Amino acid sequence: MCGNNMSVPLLADAVTVSGAERETAAVIFLHGLGDTGHSWADALSSIRLPYVKYICPHAPRIPVTLNMKMVMPSWFDLMGLSPDAPEDEAGIKKAAENIKAIIEHEVKNGIPPNRIILGGFSQGGALSLYTALTCQHQLAGIVALSCWLPLHKAFPQAANNGVNKDIAILQCHGEMDPMIPVRFGALTAEKLKSVVTPTKVQFKTYPGVMHSSCPQEMMAVKEFIEKLLPRI
Repeated sequence: MCGNNMSVPLLADAVTVSGAERETAAVIFLHGLGDTGHSWADALSSIRLPYVKYICPHAPRIPVTLNMKMVMPSWFDLMGLSPDAPEDEAGIKKAAENIKAIIEHEVKNGIPPNRIILGGFSQGGALSLYTALTCQHQLAGIVALSCWLPLHKAFPQAANNGVNKDIAILQCHGEMDPMIPVRFGALTAEKLKSVVTPTKVQFKTYPGVMHSSCPQEMMAVKEFIEKLLPRI
């Protein structure tokens, strides 16, 4: 695969916030259901590091079962938001392959996998967890905001040979989230501790925050990125 973006469908129109100096690291961040990469590109711009490239792809538009088959940006189909709801296994796996293609593209263009953080919010956070844990590259970390682990029953077996057994995970959740209740976040954190080294999982909750982000959470994300992707 050559250096052009056309061979990676999601990169062709992704929102990319370039570094102000030589880029030695990358953050790939996936938006939530019905959103686009623009909102998170803006949010990440406010905490950006000058040597980090931020890539915010847009999900394809598909009919979403949960929303009466309305067509909207969605990484995969959603049937429900409870831990035992049926899941779009084929769609989740296909979406993960598309994100892995972005990682592969960055690696070929000179950013080592251990200088790449994968993250996302809500459905995007779910996909970032699944993708990173099944990735053949050893990544720097995962930022998982207001989300869950898809196909959770497949883990820890689904984790690719434990390549990312020691990956750092920052999981954040609003305590008043009406969409994905904070207890689902807590269950996810417990599950993640069976997949990666337990001390590598941070689970932070924010009082009064609903299904959204907040300044304190963004500061936690910034500190996490700075710690894992120091200037080199």
